[in-house]
Amino acid sequence: MSKMGIFVGTAGGTSMKVADALVEAFDIDENDVINMEDDFDDVDQLLEYDVLFIGSSTWGQGDVHFSWVDTVLEIEDDEIDFGGKKVAFFGAGDSKKHGEHFCSALGKLYKTFTKAGAKAIGAIPKEGYTYEFSLAQKGDKLVGCAIDEHNESDKTPQRIEMWIEKLKNEL
Repeated sequence: MSKMGIFVGTAGGTSMKVADALVEAFDIDENDVINMEDDFDDVDQLLEYDVLFIGSSTWGQGDVHFSWVDTVLEIEDDEIDFGGKKVAFFGAGDSKKHGEHFCSALGKLYKTFTKAGAKAIGAIPKEGYTYEFSLAQKGDKLVGCAIDEHNESDKTPQRIEMWIEKLKNEL
């Protein structure tokens, strides 16, 4: 069985809702849930896992949560190899207040990890989402599970459930 780890940068707790659902769905040990702000030490932690669930809220102009910034730069600058790793992305955004950058942090993380050799899994159809633009959109899909608790909280449980079922099929 593949070793699975969850790495999440969150401020308001929305991304942690997804992390909690992943823990339950895949029976992931709590020690393998890494809050980027409090529990992350270095990139070597990421490399310990075969399957990575990568979460971040989106900030400012579509940026990753601040706890991801140094890690993303290290992966890109040091050309760290994630070949053989499967990576699924999730996170939170606001499709109305920040519709021009909705969940773009997922797109930035996708770019970083796939460029480093990881295989992305868990892309979902963009149907049912309303936003102006997102770096997380590739073709007619989003690179992962995008959550908007500000405007579409009624859709959150269904979106998480659908995404987890997709992941189970891809793993």
